Amino acid sequence: MNKIAITSASGQLGTAIVKAAKDLVGPSNVIGLARTPSKASDLGIEIRPGDYNSPSDLEASLESVSAVLLVSGMDAPEKRIEQHRNVINAAKRANVQKIVYTSIQGTQEGTAFSPVVASNRQTEDDVRNSGLQWVIGRNGIYIEPDIDYIDTYKKHGEIANCAGDGMCGYTTRPELGYAYARMLTESKHDGQTYNLHGDAITQQELTDYINEAFGLDLKFRSMSVDEYREDRTSELGDFLGTIIAGIYQGIREGANDNESHFALAAGRPHQTWPAYFAGLQ
Repeated sequence: MNKIAITSASGQLGTAIVKAAKDLVGPSNVIGLARTPSKASDLGIEIRPGDYNSPSDLEASLESVSAVLLVSGMDAPEKRIEQHRNVINAAKRANVQKIVYTSIQGTQEGTAFSPVVASNRQTEDDVRNSGLQWVIGRNGIYIEPDIDYIDTYKKHGEIANCAGDGMCGYTTRPELGYAYARMLTESKHDGQTYNLHGDAITQQELTDYINEAFGLDLKFRSMSVDEYREDRTSELGDFLGTIIAGIYQGIREGANDNESHFALAAGRPHQTWPAYFAGLQ
């Protein structure tokens, strides 16, 4: 069988995709690329160098690979465009046949998160124009950070942000991993762009699910965008705080209330939120 490669294999999303791909095609057919290979040594697959800033390493690491999954980088928007191009061009030189890209949902203008979205859209264009077979997934918002933040929510007795009544198409990394493994290995997805998320919910519904799962009585408090930005920057610093506020502003304005194509990509429905939260109890 032709081998598939997954970049950023040591990251949380990359690891989830590796796990799903191993289950689907067997570990001997999966190659992980990592900037620091030692950090991915416990994945049970072959690991090769995968620094997005090293075109020569990327090309060598993609030899004998038929399909590569490009996990969107975490650098500044203007830098990640060139880094992603390094992966795309290395794939072409290594005679890779197909590239799958993990993009995001959101608006390209009007929020502090928009430059990140715009950089992803540029890479989408680069992937489509690469001359390779391609598939693009636009990820919903991860729900796991809210679960990781439970202790803070408990301390404050509330979930407070600027999303208002906006609907948000959340997802989980394991669900994305399952979908991307299918997108990598099934030709029927070639040439498709999929929104990947579960049922859209409001912040009040999220609060209700968390209360039920953890036996809490949290309240949801809606803040203005300016109030939330000030709150986040005071705790996280200007850069990250502003970005987080931009994400929730996008939710408020409907940027994350989109039609989901998860079932088309994965061949099954996305896990329901009652089922997900029941599994946390």
